[in-house]
Parts: sequence; structure tokens; C-alpha cells
Amino acid sequence: MLVPREHLETLLDLPTELHLEWVDLQQRLVRAVTDGLGAQGAFVANNNVVSQSVPHLHQHVVPRTKGDGLRGFFWPRTKYVDAAESADYAARLARALEAPSG
Repeated sequence: MLVPREHLETLLDLPTELHLEWVDLQQRLVRAVTDGLGAQGAFVANNNVVSQSVPHLHQHVVPRTKGDGLRGFFWPRTKYVDAAESADYAARLARALEAPSG
């Protein structure tokens, strides 16, 4: 999930001067989930007001693989087996984000 440090409620509140940086960060996260987690692609989305459970701009970047069960805007929710699996995913994403983009 991509979240700006500055409080912005929706995408409409994102200042024009941050648009390029916001898209660049989305691309970095998509690359991280595909390269770092071995996903075939990514689903990128955000809600504005309706269905926005947190009143702060945030972008979902969900790893995708063929047959993963994503239907429309709903993906199957799963839990990590344990804290070690969660930490492994975090470390893989961190490594992928640190790698030079190419």
C-alpha cells in the first residue's frame, strides 16, 4: 500500500507538483511485487470517499497471478501462516525496492 506522509483525504487533494512522484512510487511498488514476490502483474487501485474506509489517500498495489481469484475489485483475502512468513514477504519487498530500477 502506498500512503503519502502528508495528510490528503483523496486523490483529488494530491497537489499537481506531486503527481509525477506519486506515479513513480506506484511503478516502484508494482516492480517490487512482480520482481520481489514473483507475481505476474499487479492490481493498482484507490477509492475516493465511497468505500474509502480510511479518510487518507492510499493506493492499493496487489500482486497478481493468473487464477488468483481476483474478481472485479475484490481479491481473496488470506492471512500469513505466521510472523515469519509476514517478515519474509516484507524483506523480499524491501530488497526489491532497494534494487536499482531497470
